[in-house]
Amino acid sequence: MSYVVAIPSYNRADSIVDKTLSYLLKGGVSPSKISIFVANKSQEKMYKSAIPETMYSAIVVGKLGIANQRKFISHYYPIDTYIVSMDDDVEELQMLRGDKLVSVKNVDAFFVRAYGLLKKEHLFIWGIYPVRNAFFMYNTVSTGLKFIIGVTFGYINRRLKRLEPSSKAEGKEDFEQSILYYKEDDGVLRFNNVTHKTKFNAPGGLGTERHEMNKRAAEYLQEKYPDIVSIFHRKNGMTEIKLRDPN
Repeated sequence: MSYVVAIPSYNRADSIVDKTLSYLLKGGVSPSKISIFVANKSQEKMYKSAIPETMYSAIVVGKLGIANQRKFISHYYPIDTYIVSMDDDVEELQMLRGDKLVSVKNVDAFFVRAYGLLKKEHLFIWGIYPVRNAFFMYNTVSTGLKFIIGVTFGYINRRLKRLEPSSKAEGKEDFEQSILYYKEDDGVLRFNNVTHKTKFNAPGGLGTERHEMNKRAAEYLQEKYPDIVSIFHRKNGMTEIKLRDPN
């Protein structure tokens, strides 16, 4: 099965080498499949000087901001392309085995398997469990409304404007993307036994002023999807949302 890996990245020209790129290559993903999407020409110059050419196929100048960049990526590739999007600081994917998490060694095989399940279920997007905690994970693949976290997900490209999250969802655009795909296809595919090892909100990346951005996005989503979205607050004051399947 042919696929491409798109990595949106900002100010992580060094760490992307040690994390996402190294993990993908060790996992059997050909560098010919990998493209890194940066915000501007100065970022492109920085990345080209820091990353060995043997680790990727292309560095593409896209857009600033993760929501804009993901929209750009979908328009960059042809319709029907199977795209795997992965953040630039993923150390590895991990799978539940018993009550422990173990590294997904054959990443290429996992991506191919995920595509096969999409086709079998007549769905167009897959994701992984959003929290790295074996206690809460379970050995199922669900197809109802679930949160498809933007750290690592795969989708069959359709370039449908109605599947593009609003700029008002910046910071929680992956929540709106989950909702939009669910509404379009009557389901999304999620591996509840696979998660990611990464460090959220590390230096660099594509997000700043998280608290205020999360608050604005959560309020927008609750207003737009009142039957699906509810708001709650963490102890640190961060505004978060929960999704409930209307069916």
